[in-house]
Amino acid sequence: MTREPLSLRLVPRCCAKTRSGKPCQSPQVKGKARCRMHGGARGSGAPKDRENGRYQQGLFTCEAIERRREIRALIAEMRAVAEDILQT
Repeated sequence: MTREPLSLRLVPRCCAKTRSGKPCQSPQVKGKARCRMHGGARGSGAPKDRENGRYQQGLFTCEAIERRREIRALIAEMRAVAEDILQT
């Protein structure tokens, strides 16, 4: 028999996988699917939208990604031209 009050026993559980591989039995945070230790606490998780990125080097900015796409397209076009020249 447990000493927990009935209201606490009826609360839905977190069920996140713990390090031991078993489901977490802590109660869920109100309005969330996880307990306070597995991501249910306020402020947990990464910031939303552009606030999540640290663009110090600029490797993943929209401009850099678009430029890499353009370069890949040019390389593919050059390969096609080279294949055409070699076949004739």
